[in-house]
Amino acid sequence: MRVGIVGFGLRSSLWRQVHRPGEGSEVAMVCDLSERGRADAAERIPTAEVTGDLDMLLGAGLDAVLVLTPDNRHAEVAVRTLKAGLPTFCEKPLDVTLEAADAVLAAAYESGTPLYVGHNMRHMPVVVQMRDIIQAGTIGEVKAVWCRHFVGNGGDYYFKDWHAERANTTSLLLQKGAHDIDVIHWLAGGYSRRVSAIGDLAVYGGVTSRRDNSDRRMGDWFSLDNWPPEEQTDLNPVIDVEDISMMQMVLDNGALASYQQCHFTPDYWRNYTVIGTKGRIENFGDGPGDFIHVWTTRTQDGFVAPDVKVEIRDGEGGHGGADPLLIAEFLRFARVGGTTQTSPVAAREAVAAGVLAAQSLRSGGGALEVPALPAGMVEYFNAGQQR
Repeated sequence: MRVGIVGFGLRSSLWRQVHRPGEGSEVAMVCDLSERGRADAAERIPTAEVTGDLDMLLGAGLDAVLVLTPDNRHAEVAVRTLKAGLPTFCEKPLDVTLEAADAVLAAAYESGTPLYVGHNMRHMPVVVQMRDIIQAGTIGEVKAVWCRHFVGNGGDYYFKDWHAERANTTSLLLQKGAHDIDVIHWLAGGYSRRVSAIGDLAVYGGVTSRRDNSDRRMGDWFSLDNWPPEEQTDLNPVIDVEDISMMQMVLDNGALASYQQCHFTPDYWRNYTVIGTKGRIENFGDGPGDFIHVWTTRTQDGFVAPDVKVEIRDGEGGHGGADPLLIAEFLRFARVGGTTQTSPVAAREAVAAGVLAAQSLRSGGGALEVPALPAGMVEYFNAGQQR
């Protein structure tokens, strides 16, 4: 397969999973608007044609394309690749507005071109293993999911570049949270239909050291020595997204969920608690060698050892082996079709919940209804994008 990449920036490392000429796929063309992006692509993939012209890529006779642009340009590019008939991998989140996300799904639906969204956490061992426990019926019917996300690298990752501006991300509750909202939906087996949220720019808004970092990338400034958060330097000139957010969700199957995100913690990991009618599970750590605890026996002794401890598996490649599995699934899907572990509908529902939660957060915290997709479109995507 001859594959193209649009956008060679933060997620460009995925090229390594695609460019395997001896195994049936290669990166044949890279399109990037920036001189640095094109230079990086030319250096890392010497055999690929590099261009700044999207029309050239659309007309290059490629078999598939990865859209890895900044989030607020996903729809702008993906709608064109889909209408051109190119099986499209769109990085998550699908986009940063509900209108843009729906435009991507509409383009895929109307053109019949395969669409795949890069929610790699659906391949992360900790999430897959928790879902396997749930699907086995171990804790009964899921009634509640709680997620706490300690974003210890928040200052370096999200407050020194375009992520810090609403115009580019809508909110980090959406942009960063789309991962976890999708996982919550997947574990609970439903989608948010009503959401509310509160939040604040509690720390980074008071940091006065600012710099236009458009001439640099994260690797140029990232350091664990950038601590404590109030002593961060060279933050983005404009910061109008929240650095702490708390969101509540009512799902269409009656389950309740909550999501908390903080960008100035000293540690960096996700903690999921899933409570069912027969027990609960919770992960302590989210990487290889950490454990998922399973409680299914009643006790009144306070915190007790779990009935079962499940060790989190390891995997080769980024995100605990999730990235190679993600790209392998996309390439298979683009080549022969079939069902996938990720879902365009689920990706859209994560964006929709995040968008409405951001609106709630900024308008007093009241509950807002999340609009559903047309039934025919949902049926199409759930059937493996076959009519």
